[in-house]
Amino acid sequence: MSDPTRRSPESADAGAKLITRRRLIATGVTGMAAAYGLTASGAAARDLFATAAEAGSVTLASYEENTGIPALLADTKLFTKKYGIDVKTHTFAHGPFQEQINSYLQGHPDDVFTWFAGYRMQFFAAKGLATPIDDVWKNLLTAQMPPAFKAASTGLDGHQYFVPNKNYPWAVYYRRSLWKEKGYAPPSTWAQFIALAKKMKADGLTPIAFTDKDGWPPMGTFDIINMRINGYEYHVRLMAGKQSWNSPQVKAVFNKWRELFPYYSEGALGLSWQDGAAQLENKQAGMFFLGGFLTGAMKPATGKDIDFFPFPSINPKWGHDSIDAPIDGYMISKKPKNLDAAKKLVGFLGTAPATDAYLAINSGNLGANKHTNTSKYSPMQKKEAKLIASTKHIAQYMDRDTRPDFASTVMIPSLQSFISDPGNVNKLVQSIEKQKKAIFGQ
Repeated sequence: MSDPTRRSPESADAGAKLITRRRLIATGVTGMAAAYGLTASGAAARDLFATAAEAGSVTLASYEENTGIPALLADTKLFTKKYGIDVKTHTFAHGPFQEQINSYLQGHPDDVFTWFAGYRMQFFAAKGLATPIDDVWKNLLTAQMPPAFKAASTGLDGHQYFVPNKNYPWAVYYRRSLWKEKGYAPPSTWAQFIALAKKMKADGLTPIAFTDKDGWPPMGTFDIINMRINGYEYHVRLMAGKQSWNSPQVKAVFNKWRELFPYYSEGALGLSWQDGAAQLENKQAGMFFLGGFLTGAMKPATGKDIDFFPFPSINPKWGHDSIDAPIDGYMISKKPKNLDAAKKLVGFLGTAPATDAYLAINSGNLGANKHTNTSKYSPMQKKEAKLIASTKHIAQYMDRDTRPDFASTVMIPSLQSFISDPGNVNKLVQSIEKQKKAIFGQ
């Protein structure tokens, strides 16, 4: 990922700038695209929707990184082999793609794009920037997806706009071999967490890898501390703009979060999440709070040494009852050049064969399809699936549970400001609340 830009997604000229940047990003990954063969082709095959297979092509905008790139390629190759339809994949830098998605979708988007379930999907569906795909769900996916995943794919108008392919929990990850060597044990409470961090620091480790070059990683820490202190329902209402950011509850989150700063990586604002994964992999850091995808940036042998525990409890009233477990997948833009091929593609990407092919390469995720071959899950994947299944409340992540413009133009710079100057919480929350009112109108 590259450092996020600071353009407002709402700016009048952002669409043209995005298209220019898009070409630059695409050019920048040409070598990677060539290495992975990002344009796939093959023989036509039977049509899932009982219509004749058609030759042609469909374009796909992807924010996939690391092993996600060849994993998606494996899927598009299978699709082309089945349908004889070329998939032209354009890979973008993850951060800028998220920040400029609003203008991108109003400009000249690809037919299909990688995106997120829940609020962020609903936001663009409500603006008329996505194509409903009720027929894809009716003819193919409803029988293959858990009801909760279909609900997370449904817009405010009752139509489906999204196809899930994977999700993953956010938890505290660590290397088993290092912990065995040092005699560490997973903490359950905040006090135990702080005590462990102090011990790790005394042992010469960075207790907690922490990074913010990409802008979005700290959102996960805010989310989990807010849910641990104030509960899931409060968190959801805060993300929806229905609670004040200038409140004792939010101030308590930031003040509690500050207690972790002495145990974080130095120079966090200049570190990408891959840098944090490297600190964990190299046994420089003892823990890393991130999504399960982090193993995708590690060597396979290291990935087998990774384990995790749920973020510690803070308020006994809520315990460990909530986590972030975002659902990733695909949407179709409002006026795709090849609608029929686009529907075939998103439908196929939601099927078990596509999920299995993806996870065989990028194993730091869990399959959304009910028929995913879980027998091939690693012990860690099985543990992650159990964590999600046993957790009472699942949040989608801050930048997916709130308006995308609020997440990108307010919360990313606000959290970076907090990391730079954690001592002025009152000023911080006042600023966030003022901007929240301007965007949400409440």
